[in-house]
Amino acid sequence: MRVDRRGVLLGGAAAALAPATVRAAKAELRVTTPMAAPEWALLQRKLIARNAAACEAFYAKYVDKRDRLLVFERWGANDGPDDAAEATNDWAVLHALGASDRILILTQRFWEGHLRQYAAMRTVEVPIARAGMYHRDFPAQMDWQHNAEGLTTFNVLGLSAPRDPALIARTRRFADFYTGHDPSVRNYDPAHRIIRSVMNGSRGPMMRDATALDWAGDPFEAGERFHMEHGESTYQQTLDHYAEYTDVVGDNPLNLQATTLGLNAYALGGGERYRRWALDYLDAWVERANANNGIVPSKVGLDGKVARDWWGGVYGWGFSPVVPQTGKREDRNRVPRSITAFLNGTLLTGDSAYIEVWRRQNARINDAGRQRDGKVETPTMYGANGWYGWKPGPYRLNGFEIWYVTQRADDLALAGEHPWVSFLLGKNDDYPMEAMQADLARVAEREKRMREDRTTRDTRLADWPLDKTPASVKSLIQLMTGGMHIARPPWTPTSPNQGGVVLHCRLRYFDPQRRRAGVPEDVAALVHVLGDASAEVTLVNLGKVARSVTVQGGAYAEHRIERVTLDGQATAVGGRDFTLRLEPGCGARLKIAMRRYANAPTLAFPWDR
Repeated sequence: MRVDRRGVLLGGAAAALAPATVRAAKAELRVTTPMAAPEWALLQRKLIARNAAACEAFYAKYVDKRDRLLVFERWGANDGPDDAAEATNDWAVLHALGASDRILILTQRFWEGHLRQYAAMRTVEVPIARAGMYHRDFPAQMDWQHNAEGLTTFNVLGLSAPRDPALIARTRRFADFYTGHDPSVRNYDPAHRIIRSVMNGSRGPMMRDATALDWAGDPFEAGERFHMEHGESTYQQTLDHYAEYTDVVGDNPLNLQATTLGLNAYALGGGERYRRWALDYLDAWVERANANNGIVPSKVGLDGKVARDWWGGVYGWGFSPVVPQTGKREDRNRVPRSITAFLNGTLLTGDSAYIEVWRRQNARINDAGRQRDGKVETPTMYGANGWYGWKPGPYRLNGFEIWYVTQRADDLALAGEHPWVSFLLGKNDDYPMEAMQADLARVAEREKRMREDRTTRDTRLADWPLDKTPASVKSLIQLMTGGMHIARPPWTPTSPNQGGVVLHCRLRYFDPQRRRAGVPEDVAALVHVLGDASAEVTLVNLGKVARSVTVQGGAYAEHRIERVTLDGQATAVGGRDFTLRLEPGCGARLKIAMRRYANAPTLAFPWDR
């Protein structure tokens, strides 16, 4: 039995992680049993194709021939470069699931085009962006709610293009803005294991109080020429929105989302130092949570210690600024977004102790609940006078993510009802069709919004196209991979909307003949069951040509596949993946025994390992 410096019992998984360089055993299976085309499989292929066509239409309408977004470019947390970068949210994942290569090409083209677009844009009054809103391909200086959102596409490009030299170079460069390895950017203090400010980026940290101008950007015709997604009717209201966004010096848990850069740099072959930095920084926050009665603090001083007003800071536990349009305070606690770093820690170590920190925090919040009019309510905020921001029922935020990692029945009970999980438990057989039909309807609705949009480049801001970008992959991630779709929007009571999150899934697929990510043409997949050490999936070939599909344990090959049972016969695998040959019109349901989080994460394709 080992106990680490977090004071948490360690299991054997962390010590047993297989290094990324270990070659997985290659088991090959053949499926020759005919299977009538399942309705879900036909709908799945239709949804993939419909998504791809809608993305093409979006590109034609909102992106010019230079691959730049057709919007009025400006700096600002409401409608700045991070929103522009989100125009292709979920496109890269769509390709990694099996959509056409054209989707990957457009995604990569847009990423490059928007980098050039915003590197060329300069502010007049906002000091940090006068030499370019992007510097060295990264935001000059912004908080990690917005930095992470802007990296939503970038952080999953490695699923489809792990050998892209530009992606590899940028991932390492971006990570080194925070590891301390780049001496020109002093975001990170390795002695105190802190990122030194809420506002940080490729030009370093902001070591003074922030102003409303820093957040809102240069003056413009807010509410006049442009629709404002946050409801402001004047530029002054845009400034006033950020009037209380001043307390930025010192560390904040939102900065933990920078660990995703370390994770990807490591998984793309950057070496152990990226993994070590991400874990050192994350461990510092675990220690702070332990020192703060189990609650991840939202304000840490430059000395690395939890601040006396631990609930303070922008987007902290006690952050409830005034909404200028109404004069009322709105709760804007964004600490729950930092759970993504604890999921990163699980991927990087195989150690469930990281998510245990979050379980204890949720338990502490539920313990603070109270009875009101005979009903339970729990807080979502904390300030100088204690808990506030009461909501009906138990505190469930992030409960779904906790259960996904632990696979514990008691965590599932705390996460609340979820129709997909009911399907996995055999209680909701209609869910696959209903979920895919809902995503098809979402694609159609976004196509309709595109057709009816009468704005022009000079009358739309960067956040305007976000409710029109059509990629709708939630059902595909759940049903094909047994994975979570952590994205924005929408916000739900159990999971906050957020960006920049890597793909967390149980199975991922590759086409060994075309040497690309995703299921081959004509192939469909449906995950029926998830267990702590098992999964069941049906794979079917709808076409008239034999297809081979490589099945991998996890998005990062983090799960070890022990054996596969097909038609009652078990085949030992003992590695990260196996390959299945599906004869034309044939399919099978496989039972897969696996050890989750047993391998060091890698984005290398199976044949390159």
